[in-house]
Amino acid sequence: MTQARRIVVKVGSSSLTTASGGLDADRVDALVDVLAKVRSGGEKEIVLVSSGAIAAGLAPLGLARRPRDLARQQAAASVGQGLLVARYTASFARYGVRVGQVLLTAEDTSRRAHYRNAYRTVDQLLAMGAIPVINENDTVATDEIRFGDNDRLAALVAHLVRADLLVLLSDVDGLYDGDPARPGTTRIDEVRGPADIEHVEIGSAGRAGVGTGGMVTKVEAARIATAAGVPVVLTSAVRAADALAGRATGTYFHRTGRRSADRLLWLAHASTPRGALVLDDGAVEAVVRGRKSLLPAGIAAVEGEFTAGDPVELRDTRGLAVARGLVNYDARELPALLGRSTRELAVELGPQYEREVVHRDDLVVMNP
Repeated sequence: MTQARRIVVKVGSSSLTTASGGLDADRVDALVDVLAKVRSGGEKEIVLVSSGAIAAGLAPLGLARRPRDLARQQAAASVGQGLLVARYTASFARYGVRVGQVLLTAEDTSRRAHYRNAYRTVDQLLAMGAIPVINENDTVATDEIRFGDNDRLAALVAHLVRADLLVLLSDVDGLYDGDPARPGTTRIDEVRGPADIEHVEIGSAGRAGVGTGGMVTKVEAARIATAAGVPVVLTSAVRAADALAGRATGTYFHRTGRRSADRLLWLAHASTPRGALVLDDGAVEAVVRGRKSLLPAGIAAVEGEFTAGDPVELRDTRGLAVARGLVNYDARELPALLGRSTRELAVELGPQYEREVVHRDDLVVMNP
């Protein structure tokens, strides 16, 4: 942790705002004090993923609580995002530090060109000494393309910017083996893999009621990041200085995998399947355990409407999703090809049909 150079810090709405909505300037300033000190030596870079836009817009719009409908959430975000960035700008200015706003939708991490552009923007901001402040673009995101919570966004950003560490800040000082409000529960100091927390009762709601996340989304974010080779510290916002200094605090999630190709991470965690291909048992064996490409001969059925290049789900005959991949055919083309060999198809239809339905380089196994 002390050797981490590029660090992504995610802070939740409940750590920045009041329960009734509106930014808490003292809380924002306290977080900025810690982040500015960490980067003051010039050896560390900070990328801040900040929730709080919708919550900050509640009070100014006269909303007593976070609205359920998307339209009013977008309206609140439109008002609140400006207030949030203005507050960060003013607070970091006390240290002579500039901030740059970066708003993302899920599409920005699922389309390769957008992904590369986002990386270049963040990387350039860091090179110029600014702190990127990243949030979901709630004002334009729809139900179909939203991240749903900034914890998952932070995990994907950590991979996108090639971070050395992800710090998730909340109103709870770590992961507990039960409800932390109940006597007798114990904080889990380290998680080395999913098996360590199989027994844990994980809550789904935060205390303040102004965010969308909870411990479930934080554990899922930790799973995504650690599988991509990025260790995670989960602790409370008031313990941010300890976490960034490498002192024992919160819950430390060890990395469980190595950094993978960018497209595989977004394919697994950010893409939205446009349809599904049902595989026979032989194809499941080849794709999941053999890590082979998917050929027409192994497909039993086609579901949904999609075009070549879209992400699709690969399912076994029981309906279990076993993989996800980028398909090389339109949905309307595939029914005539099912169960046939590529050699046979090439002879009958032409050499352009002697290709995989999903190439192994554009495929990620979901349930090995």
